[in-house]
Amino acid sequence: MSGSRLANAARTFARRIRDNPDEVLNLATRVAKSSALATLHVVNAVCVAHLFANHVGWINMVDGPSMLPTMSVSGEWVLENKMIKPQNVQRGDLVTYLSPLDPSRIVCKRVVGLPGDIICVDPTGELAPSTEHVIIPRNHVWLSGDNAAMSRDSRVYGPVSMALIKGKLVARVWPLSRITVFRNNFDYID
Repeated sequence: MSGSRLANAARTFARRIRDNPDEVLNLATRVAKSSALATLHVVNAVCVAHLFANHVGWINMVDGPSMLPTMSVSGEWVLENKMIKPQNVQRGDLVTYLSPLDPSRIVCKRVVGLPGDIICVDPTGELAPSTEHVIIPRNHVWLSGDNAAMSRDSRVYGPVSMALIKGKLVARVWPLSRITVFRNNFDYID
């Protein structure tokens, strides 16, 4: 029974194609147009996401011990604002930037010195004498990890060009139990 129905449907379809080839062409054209439009919508969505992530902000995962205790070694997600002017960063801000040691990596550190500041190169005395100081040049900042013992920062590569700064961390959004808005709690001592 079902075989004869299938055969009848096939004959009816073949007859429609033979009797009205324009109908088949119209159907094929509609299918092609709707497929092209759907593909275009997907491409547009990907482009919007890409532009948003690169120029407005995104949620990124942090990894590594250099920012302990502010951030865990792994498993935390942070909201990054990329609509900043590097010249407007302040001491105490958490910024992301291209690593001067490996420009394919984005790293996060705290701003501890601005242009014109005199900074002790290494207060811990591990990488340089604690009496060595440097004046931060124009359009540069001094960056430091909160966990100095496990951080490669300006103590290793010196002042960082503001042109390398890509964003500023706004908040920790995951895990939910540790949601935090990062406030600038840096005290300036004159």
